[in-house]
Amino acid sequence: MYWSALGILFIVCAAACAVGFYKFVYFLSIGYGFAVALGGIALFVMYLVDPTATQLWLVALQMLLFIMYGARLSGFLLVRELKNASFKKTEVAHSTLDKNGAKKMPVFVLVAIWIFVSALYVMQLSPMLFRFRNGSADAVLPVIGIVISVLGLVLETVADMQKTAQKKENPDMVATKGLYSIVRCPNYLGEIIFWCGVFIGGISTYTGFGQWLVAVIALICITFIMFNGAQRLEKRQMKRYGSDLRYNAYANTTPIIIPGLPIYHLNKKEDKE
Repeated sequence: MYWSALGILFIVCAAACAVGFYKFVYFLSIGYGFAVALGGIALFVMYLVDPTATQLWLVALQMLLFIMYGARLSGFLLVRELKNASFKKTEVAHSTLDKNGAKKMPVFVLVAIWIFVSALYVMQLSPMLFRFRNGSADAVLPVIGIVISVLGLVLETVADMQKTAQKKENPDMVATKGLYSIVRCPNYLGEIIFWCGVFIGGISTYTGFGQWLVAVIALICITFIMFNGAQRLEKRQMKRYGSDLRYNAYANTTPIIIPGLPIYHLNKKEDKE
């Protein structure tokens, strides 16, 4: 399973998302984008050091896609953080609170989370590693996967732009127009589509149980994380807009994450009240 290559990729991803030690949520946000972008570059460098039958243009294209993904995600979140007034507050040096005003996590918990997310990011990037390490020369399926990933990336980007514009227009209501009239979490849907494309791009190259297991676990994990994120977002929205008839009408008739699938809520009624 090319443990040395996986080890190098793990070190890169761990270094990239270590920003989470400054602020816990960065492990799963800004650090996530950094890890994907730098991990893609690391994989490309490893390919250049030891090229195989996999075409250079294909590896380069996948690397550029990871860079675009990471730059968009981390860039968007950094801008949002810098615009947040709480981000600029001066903090007491020996405070027992973290950057979110919550109780600081023990160091061993932060380290455990750091290791876990770094391993997850390696698994998400692994289809590209498996492809060129296996010396796969086919290009049709990986190109299809790249196209699917591009669609997911475009969906996320447009969703974020539409949400920003609608919140400026009406800050007291969730975004309900454009993509948000189809699903309530189109950015999470775009995330799932992006990584589905990465997984599909490697289907013709996975060899052995280990490679399939790593790739499948990565896809399952990111899908679970997106649904969990949608569930937590729904809880926050219900606390803020639960008494708004417009919000309830929208939430009760718009699928939460998958278009056409009549799943409107991910929380039990008592959890939403």
